[in-house]
Amino acid sequence: MAQTMVYLERADNLSFDEERIANAQILRGNVIFRHEEALMYCDSAYFYENTNSIDAFGHVRFVQGDTLQGFGDKLFYDGNTKLARLRRHVKMIHGRKQENPTILTTDSLNYDRAAGVAYYFHNGEVKDSLNTLTSVRGNYRPNTKQAVFSEEVVLVNPKFTLRSDTLLYNTDTKIANLISPTDIIYEKETDIRTSLGWYNTSNERSMLLDRSFIHHSNGRTLTGDTIYYDKHIGFGEVIGNMEMRDSAQQATLYGQYGQMWEENSIGFATDSALMVDWSDDDHTAYIHADTLYTREVPYPDSDSTYRRVQAHYGVRVYRDDMQMTCDSLVYLSSDSTMHLYSQPICWSENQQISADSMIVYIVNEAVDHAVGTGSAICVMQQTDEYFNQMSGKIVTAYLEEGEVKIVDMDGNALTVFYPKEKEGDYVGVNTTASSFIRMYVENQQVHHMRFTAETTGVLYPLDQVPAGGDRLALFFWADEVRPLDPMDVFRKVKFKKQQ
Repeated sequence: MAQTMVYLERADNLSFDEERIANAQILRGNVIFRHEEALMYCDSAYFYENTNSIDAFGHVRFVQGDTLQGFGDKLFYDGNTKLARLRRHVKMIHGRKQENPTILTTDSLNYDRAAGVAYYFHNGEVKDSLNTLTSVRGNYRPNTKQAVFSEEVVLVNPKFTLRSDTLLYNTDTKIANLISPTDIIYEKETDIRTSLGWYNTSNERSMLLDRSFIHHSNGRTLTGDTIYYDKHIGFGEVIGNMEMRDSAQQATLYGQYGQMWEENSIGFATDSALMVDWSDDDHTAYIHADTLYTREVPYPDSDSTYRRVQAHYGVRVYRDDMQMTCDSLVYLSSDSTMHLYSQPICWSENQQISADSMIVYIVNEAVDHAVGTGSAICVMQQTDEYFNQMSGKIVTAYLEEGEVKIVDMDGNALTVFYPKEKEGDYVGVNTTASSFIRMYVENQQVHHMRFTAETTGVLYPLDQVPAGGDRLALFFWADEVRPLDPMDVFRKVKFKKQQ
């Protein structure tokens, strides 16, 4: 590095005192030094011309170009290394006054002109037009406007406070690069926790990596491997292991990709999408589909809301009291109903119920009854070969403590039923036709049935059942696609009714 000389521009008084300060020019009053494009002002100084250095005191001012100034009570400057050391009541101002300059305040500051970096090592503050940052140690590069802060870092913004151990920040772009555990707090509103990413403090947009977490005061949280978050508009996009939790509604939405809108509490999930309703520990519901969508819907003329969940394509549901499959599903918390469309099938114990569309009613967090409309059929498995069957236009199954107790079949009701002797042996196949049939169930077996007066029926001995007489036209058995446990909802199955 080529060395240049420090020049004394002016002083009111110059003297020497070799016994007290050897090899020094003692300068007093309106002292000015120049080194290259930098000027240094002070009340008094020792100028060591042989070492090309200065010790300056009183009202010290360091000026470089027209955009950088440093102030302090003392300045120690080495012209050979271009290192300026400012001490006590130090302030560095970068930028023109009319442009809202960046102001660095500390008690001890070193400015390495050769490297173009100013650094402090015992508590400092950097303030720009938007934010105020404090830390134990830090450095600032005027050429790039890039700052690095470490130890007890605090960024104060009019809207939020950021706390971290290490932070990279640009005073021009107002972007904070997050490289250590960081907490961004919007008081009484939102808490953001991450350890890697960036946060644009001017527009509140961020990219949060390394399994980050967003918590809202209303009890909703968003977690994911990568989160793009726009706080200003209330939007989050997640890639990888999304978890969207709503403690108020007691439900969690999962997926490998998802989106969140804070307005109306909208959530979207796809790629291994799963909704877990944990409002009742005894009957947790697991809903899987290709796409899941949830939102809060306001009640008419009310400030309160209810939750609407939509599931599309390949819907599979597991509850301990009922399992379901269909192509699309809508859940409404307003009346605790699940609406199933396109080949819906419901299972409870050894019974399978299906129709063109179905509604499952939940009362006190348990399935109370289910209603199927159009091409309705209820099948109860007795053995590998024997199935009790009921079909008609509308089927209604009533449950108690997770078991089907009554099944009503209305409209052109048909049955295929395997009655038993007291000893438990099957006596034949009973077929009936009626306008309405009610079946009572105990211990997963038909206890008895009630028919309308105009019912007709035939009992065939087991060895005299006509071909096809043991199956109703709508009969099918789809136990192979039934969800068996919470994680089995992810099992890929293909099923088409073959009647």
